[in-house]
Amino acid sequence: MCALLVTTDDPRQQNGELRIRTLTADEYQWFLATRRDASFLQYPSWADVKDQWRSEKVGWHLPSGEIVGAALVLYRQFPGTRKYFAYLPEGPVADWADPAIDRWLDPLMRHLRRQGAFAVRMGPSPAYRRWDAAALKSATGPGRRISDVLATEVDPLGAALADRLRSRGWQRCGGESDGDAQPRHVFRVPLKGRSLDDLWSGLNQEWRRNVRKAGKAGVQTVTGTAGDLPEFYRLLEITESRDGFRLGRSLAYYQRQYEVLNAEESGRMRLYLAVHQGEVLAAHTMIVAGGRVWYQTGASADHRREVRPSNALQWRMLCDAHALGADEYDMRGVPSTLDPDDRSFGLLRWKLGTGGHVVETLGEWEIPVAGAANHALYRAFQAYLARR
Repeated sequence: MCALLVTTDDPRQQNGELRIRTLTADEYQWFLATRRDASFLQYPSWADVKDQWRSEKVGWHLPSGEIVGAALVLYRQFPGTRKYFAYLPEGPVADWADPAIDRWLDPLMRHLRRQGAFAVRMGPSPAYRRWDAAALKSATGPGRRISDVLATEVDPLGAALADRLRSRGWQRCGGESDGDAQPRHVFRVPLKGRSLDDLWSGLNQEWRRNVRKAGKAGVQTVTGTAGDLPEFYRLLEITESRDGFRLGRSLAYYQRQYEVLNAEESGRMRLYLAVHQGEVLAAHTMIVAGGRVWYQTGASADHRREVRPSNALQWRMLCDAHALGADEYDMRGVPSTLDPDDRSFGLLRWKLGTGGHVVETLGEWEIPVAGAANHALYRAFQAYLARR
């Protein structure tokens, strides 16, 4: 591991300009190890999952040499040009509370321009608003959306950062209520400071009843291996057809993801199976990084749903996340609808039963790199994405 100069000075109190440079793998991993809240999408292994993108690891540093921020940047070449779309998924890992935001953004944009980027998309980590499960349950109704409900909590940092980005020309991606590449509304179950009894009592009555029902029916929850991914994918295709969505991922994609994430650290990606009478009825994937655990993708069969295999799996995964010492269990995206007649509402209703809360993230933000040619290419790129 490389030696790094570490000081006790708060970078927000220093007047020196932040500089940015490409980091070695050791430098990047060292910095991520100091940040329990970094998303798995900012870990180096994610670049290996996205095989159609080239990648770079960059870091901000003080004049002293201390690294104070980092980012995994993915570059996608625009067809027929030598220009790139630069994407920082759920990143960068930076001090977003620093009011001098230009100290961070200016060197980033200069660096990306030198790399040939014509536009940049990033996903700052601060939350924007939060709604407790009880508040949303009581607000369901025809035509209702999450944004119609008064938030339980508004994060002042997220609100301030959104204003700062807008004033500098950054535009929020997606529609009014939903995100684009990454979900804007996610569901999170807090784990820090809670016992397993607390988690159990946090489940609503229906969830507790279903977990007990699965146990009485003999549903077993086990961890799978790479060899079980074809069965997971078979169930995923059934789920997509039944629930009316399409992730657009191949079996090879999940196999590559499982291989490269676990090559980075054993147990980073896990596959859980619910088995009943010798048959796999449900399969869910989980990702572990830093102080967080994510439920990534779930799949289940059409038959024997009465034995509640998915509830059993989620309870097992919650317990395992707790045992790992995670601060929170992130169940990823939920729809913004609160209308029970909307087909997608069922996913939100199911996750609400775990007793967590819906978080509106700050979302993803885009900006073209300075220059008339880049602005023109950015408009062409937006049209290309719309057609695709």
